[in-house]
Parts: sequence; structure tokens; C-alpha cells
Amino acid sequence: MAKKKATENLAFTKEQYIKWYRDMLLMRRFEETCGNLYLQQKFGGFCHLYIGQEAIAAGFASAMQKGDKIITAYRDHAHPLAMGMHPNIVMAELYGKSTGCSKGKGGSMHMFDKELNMMGGHGIVGAQIPMGAGIAFAEKYNGTSNVCLTFMGDGAVRQGALHETFNMAMLWKLPVIFIVENNNYAMGTSVARTTNVTDLSKLGLSYDLPGESVDGMNVESVHEAIAKAAQHCRDGKGPYLLDIKTYRYKGHSMSDPQKYRTKDEVNEYKEKDPIAQVLNTIMEQKFLSEKEIADIEAEVKELVAGSVKFAEESPEPALEELYKDVYSEDYPYIMD
Repeated sequence: MAKKKATENLAFTKEQYIKWYRDMLLMRRFEETCGNLYLQQKFGGFCHLYIGQEAIAAGFASAMQKGDKIITAYRDHAHPLAMGMHPNIVMAELYGKSTGCSKGKGGSMHMFDKELNMMGGHGIVGAQIPMGAGIAFAEKYNGTSNVCLTFMGDGAVRQGALHETFNMAMLWKLPVIFIVENNNYAMGTSVARTTNVTDLSKLGLSYDLPGESVDGMNVESVHEAIAKAAQHCRDGKGPYLLDIKTYRYKGHSMSDPQKYRTKDEVNEYKEKDPIAQVLNTIMEQKFLSEKEIADIEAEVKELVAGSVKFAEESPEPALEELYKDVYSEDYPYIMD
């Protein structure tokens, strides 16, 4: 997608840069609003914000093809937005309303949409890793050219299921891209305090699973790496591992006091802000005027405000919903 050159120096089109900017700005403003709403106790449960990591969501969305699936962990508000889910639906799910993507039953950690091929956010650390391989197995079994993008945090790579999954995925040459959204901290524990192998792209070496590290603060780099890995999978060569190095500006969750890192460290990463990088390119190339940039900002602000209004005015799930979606309606052994 978008490989036609916009200028002699850019590998992507004007339209792609504008879309990346708009999409990442929407993620940022949506998450900032979520943080404020959570502090106002507008919704409960856990809340993990994606602020700072937007280049990964925007980059995977532009690199994936129709039919590709994604599965991720619990920091999952931005992924459906990147895939085209309306902010109204995401916000309603956060509020636990019936108009949410999981009918208000999943909340912050469990965004899902079958039609968008968003196979869910998952609250159990690392649980989505073997599930992602299972989705890829189904794609291979059905003879499609689809790939499953399986996201995890750097803390999840310590789960034993990862190694079992890597072994099986390589053995069966499954079309799965394992993507570590490496923001350097598993809750409050840095990668360097858990292993002497801080280059997480090497985790698959004992299985001959190819991998590489990626600049996760740069959307172009993310797009190119995922497109390359996806083609590797589509060519029948099996899985691929990407250690995408990013950074979250906020805590692990809304209850995190962030005493394990300094303000200087956070500010250092903010100097490489992914949205600012794209906006700088747009301005340098004169892709948009100042007014057009301001119009996008106003549009995004209105969209997010509208999502809050939609969520607050949406109905609560009906009481009988407690008994629905527990079993599949097609399952033959459900008792009356």
C-alpha cells in the first residue's frame, strides 16, 4: 500500500502521510480523553493507555491486507481505531454500554470485531500468543494468503507459552507475525532487569525463527517491517518476529505512579514523538496548509467529543444479556 513515491525522497504518498497523521492524532486525543474520563470515574475496571505508541498501530494498519487478522493484549484501544472501528463504538465499550463492540461485556481490555478481523484484546498476559498461532493455523488450513498479526508486550515474552508457540509455528510454518510492542517496561520492571538478552528479536533464534528490531517511534519503519514480515509469511516461509521498540508516555495503567523512571527519560522519548515526526514531514513537503492541519485537529476533537456523548447516552446492557454469549449458539450440547 502507498508505495508510489510522493517525492524523490519519500517512499510513501502524500495521502498516506495525511492518513497516518489523522489516525495517530485520533488515537492520541482519544486516549487522553479516556484518561480524563477514568479519573472522573465515568467508567471503571482497568485502563491501559497507548499514548506514545501510536506509530505501531498506524503502521500495521497501513501494511496489512484485507483478510489479515490481528490479536493483541489489553492495551488495545488504538488497534481497533487504526483498523477503522468508529470511536463511538470503542468509547461505548469502555463505558460498558450495549452499543460497544463487545456489547459492553469486555470493557477496556477486550475490544473485538469479527467484521474488522480484530480478534480481541486479551487480559491474561501472553494468552493471545498461542491463540494468534491458532488463528494462523486456521488460515493455512483453509488455504488463504492471510496473515495473523499477534501483538504482545515485552513482559509477555517471559511466558512459557511463547516458546511452545514459537516451536509449533516454525514446525508447521504458520503465517503469523509475532510483534513485541516493546515499551521497555513490564508494568514497572525494565527489560534489562529481566534478561541479559535485551534484543528481543533474538528470542526465536533457537527455533530458526527470523526476527529483527524496528524503530517503533517511526511509522514508516513500522509499516515497512510489517509489510516485509507479512510477505515472508505469504510466501509460505513461516512466522516472523518483530521487536518493535516504542515507549509509553503514561504509566502501565491509570493506577501506576511511575516511580521506576525519570521525567528526563520520558522527555527524551517525547523528542522522537511519532505524531510530530509525521507532521514535520507533512509541513516540510507542504502536503497541507496550516489551516488544513487545524481542520484535521478540529475534526478529531469533534469526533472524540462525539464518542463521549454517544457512550453516555447509550443504554446499559439488558439484564438477560448476563446469560448470552456464554456459550456459542451453534454449540450442540447446551442444556435448556
